Amino acid sequence: MKYLIVAAKTGGHIFPAKAIAEELINNDNEIILLGIGNEIENNAYKALDSKKYSILIDGFRGQKILKKFKVLIQTLKGVLKVLKIIKKENIDAMIGFGGFICIPAGIAIWIRRLPIFIHEQNAIMGTANRFLSKIAKINFLGFPIKHIKRSVVSGNPIRKSFINTDNGHVHYDQNEIRIYVTGGSQGANFINQEIPMVLKELSCNLKIKHQCGENYFNEVKSLYSAGNVQAEVYKFYDNPAKEILWSDFVISRAGALSLSEIISLKRGALIIPLATSIDNHQVKNAKIITKMNMGVLHEEKDGKEKLINKLKEVIEKKLYLNWKKYHINDHVNASKIILKHLEDYFKK
Repeated sequence: MKYLIVAAKTGGHIFPAKAIAEELINNDNEIILLGIGNEIENNAYKALDSKKYSILIDGFRGQKILKKFKVLIQTLKGVLKVLKIIKKENIDAMIGFGGFICIPAGIAIWIRRLPIFIHEQNAIMGTANRFLSKIAKINFLGFPIKHIKRSVVSGNPIRKSFINTDNGHVHYDQNEIRIYVTGGSQGANFINQEIPMVLKELSCNLKIKHQCGENYFNEVKSLYSAGNVQAEVYKFYDNPAKEILWSDFVISRAGALSLSEIISLKRGALIIPLATSIDNHQVKNAKIITKMNMGVLHEEKDGKEKLINKLKEVIEKKLYLNWKKYHINDHVNASKIILKHLEDYFKK
């Protein structure tokens, strides 16, 4: 079988796509990659010996009228280009991982009457996936979502570095609390500005590793220095699994993939969802994790004092020790589950 793998722009879409691509290749399938050709795609896919194509496409929701018109033109051009790719590469099926790039790809696949499969990472369907879910043969879900026909809760495909790890690596020094702080690969302004200021209010012995993104490095370092908090600040970690395992717990945004990777390593998180996330999906992601007893939710609107109190609760009640005991395998086998359902579909 030859699959068109469609994902773009962010690690939340691209890393699950890469995990599925590797699983397919390891089981004698061929893949063709479609994205927008940005740096994160190029870095993620460079180890894959597969053809890569790109199209120019922007997001649609939240745009002004002229911008929406431009996106519609991009969509039409994208459909035509994907039709050529389908013919040239003899594509058998498409797997889309969300984002507006899946719209032109999905329309082209539908025109050729080829099967579409989608994977939704979040606790609520994104716009593109919601559109394509009506015609998809199987809707793979990272978390359970009600009223989605032809759906399979597969979990989120996570990177190998978050699966083949030594989960026995547990830090139990009660005189020292280790926290890994991350706002995702690009950093998060709220986390970068607020967390150094909040951590200085805690009286315990802290060691911090903070991944801040390219544009915030000097500012974050200065904030920790001013607060006399011992912190290693990095723009980006190539393998955040090591930092998560090093930590007692994580302070994180509520991206679906990030949370799936954290809990798969038997760590919990103080979760601060992005307040402007579309359809408030990050809050919904966070609530799923808190229902698993693997995290504490703090919304930006709740203010600094509540954030301090929630951090104190995690540390003083030693919630992080309980988090380290849980074995959550919801996402560890996601790639294999998806592969099995794809194979079963084509056997029929």
